[in-house]
Amino acid sequence: MRTSLGPLIILLGVALIVAGALIWSGGLQWFGHLPGDIRIERESVHVYVPIVSMILVSVVLTLVVNLIGRFF
Repeated sequence: MRTSLGPLIILLGVALIVAGALIWSGGLQWFGHLPGDIRIERESVHVYVPIVSMILVSVVLTLVVNLIGRFF
């Protein structure tokens, strides 16, 4: 079965617009400051390891890819 690539590209474009609007408006300021994200700031060293934030991104992207795979 051949599916059209057009609707998928439109869906990705809409998702990028929504993500951009959230970032621009400050709706994602909490991202990167979740409990479990490691932040070490010393005089000359700044280390940031966003463990929980990246787990959240992974879960959301997995759900989105699975939903797209079921409908397209």
